[in-house]
Order: sequence, then C-alpha cells, then structure tokens
Amino acid sequence: MSDLEVDVVVIGAGPVGENVADRAHQQGLSAAVVEARLVGGECSYYACIPSKALLRPVDLYAATQRMPGVAEAVSGGVDVAAVLARRDAFAAEDDSGQADWLSGAGITLLRGHGRLAGERAVEVTHHDGTTTSVAARYVVVATGSTPAQPPIDGLDTVDAWTNQEATQVKEVPASLLILGGGVVGVEMATAFRRLGAQVTLVQHGERLIPGTEPEAGRRLQAALEADGVDVRLATSMTAVRRDGDEVVATLDDGSEIRGSELLVAAGRRPATSDLGVDTVGLEPGKPLDADESTTVLGDWLYAVGDASTGAKLTHMGKYQARICGDVVVARSRGQELGGRYSHHAATAEHTAVPQVIFTDPQVAAVGYTEAGARDAGLPVRAVSYEIGSVAGGSLHADGYDGFATIVVDTDRGVIVGATFVGQDVADMVHAATIAIVGEVPLERLWHVVPSFPTMSEVWLRLLETYGL
Repeated sequence: MSDLEVDVVVIGAGPVGENVADRAHQQGLSAAVVEARLVGGECSYYACIPSKALLRPVDLYAATQRMPGVAEAVSGGVDVAAVLARRDAFAAEDDSGQADWLSGAGITLLRGHGRLAGERAVEVTHHDGTTTSVAARYVVVATGSTPAQPPIDGLDTVDAWTNQEATQVKEVPASLLILGGGVVGVEMATAFRRLGAQVTLVQHGERLIPGTEPEAGRRLQAALEADGVDVRLATSMTAVRRDGDEVVATLDDGSEIRGSELLVAAGRRPATSDLGVDTVGLEPGKPLDADESTTVLGDWLYAVGDASTGAKLTHMGKYQARICGDVVVARSRGQELGGRYSHHAATAEHTAVPQVIFTDPQVAAVGYTEAGARDAGLPVRAVSYEIGSVAGGSLHADGYDGFATIVVDTDRGVIVGATFVGQDVADMVHAATIAIVGEVPLERLWHVVPSFPTMSEVWLRLLETYGL
C-alpha cells in the first residue's frame, strides 16, 4: 500500500512543474509535487531571473551613454556591490515563499529525490533517508536539465563554473574564460565584462548564437568586441588546468589563454539519468519523447519542459504545462481531447517559439530563420530594415544600431519567422508571435497601424520593403 495516493504527482517543482500541478488542481484533481532542491527551480535561482538581474543594470548604464544630456550626468560605471545585492533580492536561495504558495494552493510538497518505481508509482527519498511511496493516476516528469560537460582534458579538476556559479557569484573575478557562444555564453560575457572582468569567449562554431539569423550573430560579436570581449570563433579548448589562482586553457592551435575562472556554457542535457525511467522501459539520460499532448506512455506518463523533446525555454515549458494539466483533467473525466481541450495540440512548439537573448544589442526572434524555413521546404522571401532608420529608433538612442527581419511564406502570404536586433527590442517579438500563430495575412497586417514615433514603425517599413 502506498503512503500517499493522489490524482497527479509531478516530479520537479520548477515553474513548469508548478504550473502543471496548479492547472490540474484548479480543475478538481489532487496533486503533489516532488522536489529535491529548491522550489522554483533553475529559472528562479540560477538562470532566467538572476541573469537578467545582473544584465539590466549594466545595460541601463550603457543606454545612458548613448543619450546626450544624460551621458554627461551619469558616469563612473555601475555599483557592483549594489548590483549583486539586487540580484540577491530576486534570487536568494530561500524557497520558503514558493513553498508557501504551493501549500496555499492546496498542492502537497514532498521534499526529496523522486524516481519512477513502475507504472503510476513514484518513490521519494527524503533528505533524512526516509522514503514515501506515491501512487498516482498520472505522473508528470518536469525535472528540467543540467549543464553539459564537454570531454576536455582536466575539466573535472579546475572547479569550472556552470550558469549556477556565474549567476550566484559573490565577487566579480578579475578575468573570466567562457566556453560556448550560445545564449548563456553571450549573456554572461555581456554581464561580466560590464561588471569589470576581462572576458575571453571561445566558440567552437563559426559564429555566435547559432540558430538565429547570421546577421544577429555578426552584430552581437561586433558589440561584444567593442566592449572589450576577446571573441575566439572556430576555436576549441583541448585541455584545462589550474596554475595557482588561474585557469589555463589550451586551444586547438596549441596556444594558451588564462583567466581567474572558467565558465562552461556548452549546452544542457535532460535531467533524466536518475529518474527510474528504466523501470517503465525508457532509456535514462535521454529526453522523454512526448507527443503534442505531452504524453510519453499510455495515458499516465507525461513529460514537460527541458526533460521532454519540446523547446528548451521556460515560457514554452509553461505552455506545455498548461496543455498537460488540461489533458490529464480531460482524461480523468473520461472526455475526448476535444471541445475546450482542443487546444491540446502544441502548435507553438513547432511554428512560433519566441526567444529573447538579453545581450546588448538584444536579440529577439520567433519562428523560422530564412535558412531554417528553406530547409523545411517552405517557399520564402525575407526582408530586413534598419530600426535606426525609423523615427522611434533614432530617438531611442543616438547611433541606434539594430535591424528587423521578417520571413514570409510566399505561397500563403503569412509571416513564418521574425528577428529583431537592437537596444530594447525584447518586447517587439510578441507582435510577431501573434502574427505567426494567428497566420495573419500580410494584406491584413497592412492595416495594423504602428504608433508614431515608436520603434514598432519598423513593421510598416518591412511591409513596404516587401512590396505592399
């Protein structure tokens, strides 16, 4: 007999897991959440929130330097101690508030390591060594992901940072080596350089932020180098070692670079290695292959967020979570997945995944790149326009450097991708997301009149450039 019986048990209490449990519980199901570490997960303490808390002050200071009349009054850089203190206010390692929220919502919190123990069963090993057996009609895996460690000689001997150490840093190092030119690498290069560290970024690939439009990577590289970041593209680390207080990295050309610390930002892997998935015939360490209703096995096992095969972004994981919660409620009531649950098909996972990279310039993108659309077999045409050439851009900052691109399916006359690069473009991507998800024809977008003088006027210029 199990120690606890519930309708839904969720393994992982990050924002994705919390959303599944809350969505199901609000519609009448009993729910429990299992968490081995902090309620709120990676995003709250080591990723999205603290990284943006580090980036916002340094970006705001940089913005003042582009505005005559303000630049003269604001000098001396940022107060590093104050920046770190504000970061702590957002992301201190105290999860009591989020734990209280779960309790107040009527969701049972089980602190400990959860593992599948066969079909519809989870065993929780608590920190004191005791165990709780949970029987559930539905089990949801929301364990997230962990930083990947590339096979580099000596990496396990140098106490390399992951994003966790970087975003929770207590002192800014004199110098920082960063391995990886993806989102974490470029964001942390921006933050630490502007907080006073000398930064060297090593990227194996030919450009930064692969997967975005190539011009976005080129402009970001130019901006980082203008800030003083040493960017090494098409370069690999073959070995690392400690030499006193420094990390020494050997590159593939035989040269060496040194830094006070090394941040490894080489991607992430699903946290499914010690989850007991082998007890139900699945392979540990692999993403759980969920369908569009987030179902992995039968009608009882589901996966959401980074542990699944969907987009590895918090907001997309929460989108999956809402789908998952509705699906288990529908199945608990013996309903077909239709009617009010007809939105269970996760279409945005395929066509409209938005992402913002909070560098300076910011990079905000949704849907296909031009190359990605062509690879998918779509007949497309892409057009671009300089945001600094519209009144809103030129007013926003002197010498505004940024652009917008839309990728148009020429057969259907709808946008399938968009990219915005520049200062403060993060919120511009949502309009593009609406246009893509809604499959709004270009002829209709022509009547969506942007306010003057705002940067959104670039939409009008893009349509004119396309030929409307």
